[in-house]
Amino acid sequence: MTLFDFFQFITAHAGVAVLFWVAVPAVTFLVNLWSGTTAEEIWRWRYVYAVLVYTAAIPGVFAVTLNIYLFLFERQSIWTMNLALQVLPILTMVGTLMLIRQKIPFGYVPGFGKLSGFLTLIAALIGLMWFFDRLRLVAFTYVPFVYIVVGFVGVLVLIRFAWSKMF
Repeated sequence: MTLFDFFQFITAHAGVAVLFWVAVPAVTFLVNLWSGTTAEEIWRWRYVYAVLVYTAAIPGVFAVTLNIYLFLFERQSIWTMNLALQVLPILTMVGTLMLIRQKIPFGYVPGFGKLSGFLTLIAALIGLMWFFDRLRLVAFTYVPFVYIVVGFVGVLVLIRFAWSKMF
């Protein structure tokens, strides 16, 4: 099954996808109600919040990167957007993160720092890819492909290191 086949399947069964995208913030709202008001009660629910953050953020980040790719590289028109796959995951991510932020600081959510580092890496990678796409550089070289991959990974590590030093 290709990614295109998977998207076609979800588009054909959009009701299940919409139900999932609505259920994640609804469950977050219910967890906010059940988790109590004292710091000790909220602290006990931090792993549930971590699951909710990742359940909302992974598809949301994928949708954001997919939209950036489709609009920058594939030149997709905004009129042909698939709402169930390109818009609802982002809205679900934003809504869920806003609900969680009202109850608990993200610093207390286990693994949230790794998620922000992953987002930084994706943003740097997309920016680098867009730069090389716009550069229209054509090179005929005898350099082995392994050296190019090592150089690309080195640039990513350098960007990650510089980003962590800046912020």
